[in-house]
Amino acid sequence: MIEETIFSKIIRKELPSDMVYQDELVTAFRDISPRLPTHVLIIPNRHIPTVDDITDDDEAAMGRMLSVARKIAREEGISESGYRLIINCREDGRQEVPHLHMHLLGGEDVGPLISKKG
Repeated sequence: MIEETIFSKIIRKELPSDMVYQDELVTAFRDISPRLPTHVLIIPNRHIPTVDDITDDDEAAMGRMLSVARKIAREEGISESGYRLIINCREDGRQEVPHLHMHLLGGEDVGPLISKKG
């Protein structure tokens, strides 16, 4: 049985979202708690719990996620100034939803990649 996540319901449009892109492989929507002016989540339509669960059959969807990130960054007007793409994996990687997702962040300086622990 495939685990049901909030993202599964967004893909099927059973939950409202500010969707910015959807095709047969991926869906993209604005984060409900944005960290920057542009904060979009890009997810594969097939439920893939983590990066470690990607199979050879998922290569097209993974590539599409990057192509869609580029497309959205251009549409949002952040491609020239720059943006960050983040994929978290599992607990130590701070993955909050067990459905692989990529954060597209931009619209202002995204700051350092990792801040030092005090």
